[in-house]
Amino acid sequence: MIRRVICAGLGGQGVLTAGKLLMYAAYDKELSVTWFPSYGNEMRGGNANCNVIISDKKIATPYADHPDILIAMSTSAVDIYEGSMAPGGTLYVNSSMVDPDREYRDDIKVVKVPATDLAIELKSERNANLCMLGSVIKDSDLFSLKEFEDSMCSYFEKQGKGRFNEGNCKCVEAGYGL
Repeated sequence: MIRRVICAGLGGQGVLTAGKLLMYAAYDKELSVTWFPSYGNEMRGGNANCNVIISDKKIATPYADHPDILIAMSTSAVDIYEGSMAPGGTLYVNSSMVDPDREYRDDIKVVKVPATDLAIELKSERNANLCMLGSVIKDSDLFSLKEFEDSMCSYFEKQGKGRFNEGNCKCVEAGYGL
């Protein structure tokens, strides 16, 4: 099993954190994993992305040339990475931020997740990335919800942000419940 993932969006949308959470969950599951971030010099608003490769075997390269999974939090993320996706891959698009009439390639699966709207409903707009991850976890075979939440909570505890774990889990579960 190998999954090549790109998490992409604008600076401040938590795409690097989303990738880190996938990386830590894979590590906790004793899988091989790489995380390769890329971002512009802008703190917020510029394009940001990370490549995450998860495998049960040794990983040859940390870069996902043709991702199986694209997590796109913004229109620019779709514009930049949709064309490089592997046929049969899955594009998770933040439908709160991308034109609902947008057309996509017909050889990929598109899952529209109103991640920003869900996060706003939960009074946690900065956690749209977690809502998106909930949908990815439900739709993919990477982790169970419990495996992912346990790993995520452990990660945030180590970052000194464990006090937010209850709300973080609610955001993941909102995306998972779609």
